[in-house]
Amino acid sequence: MAMERTLILLKPDAVQRFLVGALISRFETKGLKLVGMKFMRMSPELADKHYEAHRAKPFFAGLKRFMTSSPIVAMVLEGRSAIAVCRKMMGATFGSNAEPGTLRGDYGISNSYNLVHGSDSPEAAQKEIALYFRTEELLEWKPANLEWIYDAGEEL
Repeated sequence: MAMERTLILLKPDAVQRFLVGALISRFETKGLKLVGMKFMRMSPELADKHYEAHRAKPFFAGLKRFMTSSPIVAMVLEGRSAIAVCRKMMGATFGSNAEPGTLRGDYGISNSYNLVHGSDSPEAAQKEIALYFRTEELLEWKPANLEWIYDAGEEL
């Protein structure tokens, strides 16, 4: 199976609670490769574009206010089935419903603040990555331990 890329956002609550290092570590420990990362503040215009599908929903204004309230970390992770792997690692949307062992289950309890966003499909990942990163900001590189992360007998 080919390598896949996904956008991960560490939301304002993750930054404010000093969880950035712990969350990145979990993704890296799983074997996902970091190919792009930015510490940034989401503009209202970027929030409008990113959450365009939710614009008519009653929670949109609060979501936009939250996402623009504090810095975030935008990352692109790469790995086999990266989208599904990251979503499983994140856990249920609300921390109070998330299983222990997931990011939201281990670090969150709020039904409003949920620490992390991850793309939900290859199409969404492609669109979302383009909102945050120019092509030249995403690095192609081969980790020295790649054969130890994936089956060494497989073609990588």
